[in-house]
Amino acid sequence: MSRTALPYQVDDLSELARNLRSQLAEAGPAPGHVSLLNMLARAAGFRNFQHFRASAAAGRRLEAALAQSGPADLALVEKVLRHFDAEGRMARWPGKTQQQRLAAFALWSRLPADVVLSEREVNDSLRRWHTFGDHALLRRTLVENALVTRAQDGSAYRRVECRPDPQATTLIRRLHAMG
Repeated sequence: MSRTALPYQVDDLSELARNLRSQLAEAGPAPGHVSLLNMLARAAGFRNFQHFRASAAAGRRLEAALAQSGPADLALVEKVLRHFDAEGRMARWPGKTQQQRLAAFALWSRLPADVVLSEREVNDSLRRWHTFGDHALLRRTLVENALVTRAQDGSAYRRVECRPDPQATTLIRRLHAMG
C-alpha cells in the first residue's frame, strides 16, 4: 500500500510543543505509531489523524478543481475585497456590474445549500453579512444573477447550486478565512 504524503503545518511551534508534552504525559508509557499520529493531529487543531487526513484530501481536491478552472483575475478580486470589512461582511455595494456579480457570489456562498428558505430567513442571513442596510438590494441581485430562485409569491427561496468562476472562488475563500 502506497503512502500519501500529507503536509503538516502549524502556526505556533511553541504551542505545538506544549500540547504534545501534555498529551505525552497523559499517555503514560511510550505511545504507538497511531497514537502519535493522533497526538500530532490534535496538536495542530484537528480531532484526530483521520480528520487531518480528510482535511488534506479535501484541500487537494479543491486545488485540483481550481487548477482546472483556470487562473483568477486577482486584481478584480482585490477591488471587490475593498468593499468588505475585516470580518468578511460587505461594507458597501460596488458600483460596477462585474464587481457586483462577484460580490453577489460571496453572499451566495453564505446561504445554505439545498434548503428552502423563507424571505425572512434570506433577509436575516443577508443582514448578518452586510453592514450598509439594504438587504432588499442584495436579495434582488441574487435573484437577478440566477444565484437564488424565488417562488412566484416570494415565499420561498433556494440557493442555485453552481460552480463559481475562479475569481468568485478566490473571493469566497478569502472572505471565509476572514470571518
